[in-house]
Amino acid sequence: MRTSPVLKLSLAAAFAAAALGLSACGSHSGPTTTTTTVPIAPLTGLPDPSGVSLTRPAMTVKIENDPNSLPQWGVNQADVVYEEIVNGGITRLAAIFNSHAPARIEPVRSVRPTDTQIVWPLKGLFVFSGGAQYAIDSISTAPVQLISESGAGSAMYRDPNKYAPYNLVGIGAKLFALANTHTPPPALFQYRTSGVTPGTPVSKIVVPFPSIYPVTWTYNKTTNSYDRGMNDFSPAVPVDRTGSGQIESPTNVVVMVVNYYGQIGAMNSYGILQGSGPVYIFTNGTEQVGTWSRGASKSDVIQYTDAKGKPILLTPGQSWVELLNAGMAPHVTK
Repeated sequence: MRTSPVLKLSLAAAFAAAALGLSACGSHSGPTTTTTTVPIAPLTGLPDPSGVSLTRPAMTVKIENDPNSLPQWGVNQADVVYEEIVNGGITRLAAIFNSHAPARIEPVRSVRPTDTQIVWPLKGLFVFSGGAQYAIDSISTAPVQLISESGAGSAMYRDPNKYAPYNLVGIGAKLFALANTHTPPPALFQYRTSGVTPGTPVSKIVVPFPSIYPVTWTYNKTTNSYDRGMNDFSPAVPVDRTGSGQIESPTNVVVMVVNYYGQIGAMNSYGILQGSGPVYIFTNGTEQVGTWSRGASKSDVIQYTDAKGKPILLTPGQSWVELLNAGMAPHVTK
């Protein structure tokens, strides 16, 4: 069972009796210890001095990943990002926010059935533009509060400088304000605190998604993170920008190999995130190969274990989870 996401720090201070105004009594107080707590954000494992991550739910936002949608906004501030294969063999993002509430999240797009299995243990908010009835029926079974364009009010607007359907913008703070719960999400990963990271050193990873959607992750030693590029281009094509052309560069990359129900890219296809399968975890410049597993309950959090059955520990920070289709594996360069 995971520990509560709170980091305890002890601060000791001794005060003279005179400083406490007790000198007239001819006595003094002994050393006192004051314990303060620094909250830990449940979805990143990072300290959150503001504590805001423990006062609001997770908010999952569907983000377009089609080249026509670029630039994307706000994804670099997500705590966790899932990349899934949808109809037509394209990929789409499910960006999960908790620690941050970007002023601009764009472009917000439609729901897909895989999202139901992603968000079930997270609960919280699910933000999307709309969707086909079969996909809406699927997400409606999940324990999430649905916020679509038609019900978001001023929390969403259309960017006049881009064309539909790639121009729907969400405002993070206003979307969080619509929440009917303040329950924070459970931790999705376990984190290392220090020491040497086990595994094989790897400098580059290619996730072979279909069509034009392969993703390249290049380890950046300076930032201890992974710079994202698409189509194996070099240098990496920035797929998330905050206005300054910042390249998306998460701390961890998790490649889960999953079975997709139905034919890959079919209209009703979805990733099956229950059961088990291979997982490739990249953190701190290394690769660890293991198994992902999830119990029969959709509420269960996915577990990641090595060949000995021990938990694979990530580095605190943002994590991307790539839902690669069965029969495939990432290509790595050492």
